[in-house]
Amino acid sequence: MTQIPQDLKYTEDHEWVRAEADGSVVIGVTDHAQQQLGELVYVELPDAGRKVARGDALAVVESTKAASDVYAPLAGVIVQVNPALAGQPELVNTDPYGEGWLVRLQPDDAAGLAALKDSAAYTRLLAAEG
Repeated sequence: MTQIPQDLKYTEDHEWVRAEADGSVVIGVTDHAQQQLGELVYVELPDAGRKVARGDALAVVESTKAASDVYAPLAGVIVQVNPALAGQPELVNTDPYGEGWLVRLQPDDAAGLAALKDSAAYTRLLAAEG
């Protein structure tokens, strides 16, 4: 059964977003996405300080099956990347909503968060995809 935490926002491309108290957001791939990808063997993260537009390729995750882009759900500046993933890409598989996060972003417009899916809408998306 796929985990879908209720306190996060989601995208149609299967990224999750968590708002932080300082106004930044943490971004990762959903439990559903990591299940579809299979065991991750490499994660390519952007450099801190990079500016991204909504929809830009943000990171690349490689599994034994395929390489997939992870897209920026919001426009902003990358303020931090998860250093643990360089040596342990499998954290995305074992703890996608915790230690397997990808980047922290300072969004250009915090209102963009409201446009993302809540857990109920994401659950409906997964059901529609079958």
